[in-house]
Amino acid sequence: MSRVKNIPIVSIIFVAINVIAFVFCSFTGDMLYNIFGLDPLCVVRDKEYYRLFTSMFLHGGIDHLFNNMVILFFMGAMIESYIGHFVYFLLAIGSGLVGNLASLAVKISWGETVMSIGASGIVFGLDGVLLAITLFATDKPEHLTVRRVLIMILLSLYSGFTATNIDNAAHVGGVMSGFVLGCLTCLFGINKSQYRGKDGRRY
Repeated sequence: MSRVKNIPIVSIIFVAINVIAFVFCSFTGDMLYNIFGLDPLCVVRDKEYYRLFTSMFLHGGIDHLFNNMVILFFMGAMIESYIGHFVYFLLAIGSGLVGNLASLAVKISWGETVMSIGASGIVFGLDGVLLAITLFATDKPEHLTVRRVLIMILLSLYSGFTATNIDNAAHVGGVMSGFVLGCLTCLFGINKSQYRGKDGRRY
């Protein structure tokens, strides 16, 4: 039973949903994008707030999907094993939602109507969570250092700002919200020690 609980179930589910959605879009064209993408007009005018959530599971190309899913799976699995499935789920989804809210706010303020899709808000949110764990967790992974995590975040943000067609507002919103949520997680003492039984195994 403990082995099952150590499997990064949430990370696997996230990746599976994204891959299945991408394959489905490959056969149906723009249908899912039109229904579930983060379209500012549909959210504000038609009050389709669900798009803030569903757009996190859509990607526009194989490179976009692959890059996000590799990071989401490996970094997500590490964080999930550290803080547990449920807390990890809340932090990942929370970061993604705040990232999309930031994206929506910027689009509205600039009068943009371009649709956004992708799990970048979650991915950058996990960066923020990782930074919080590195800074404040009492029982953090030994191989993590603040310098390494900061360099990773700065390089990722720089890559976004120097590229085209990138939703940088979602990136910034994701990493900031992930950091805040990660700090709260550390503040309340939620770390891997809470998932260990008397035999030393994680639960």
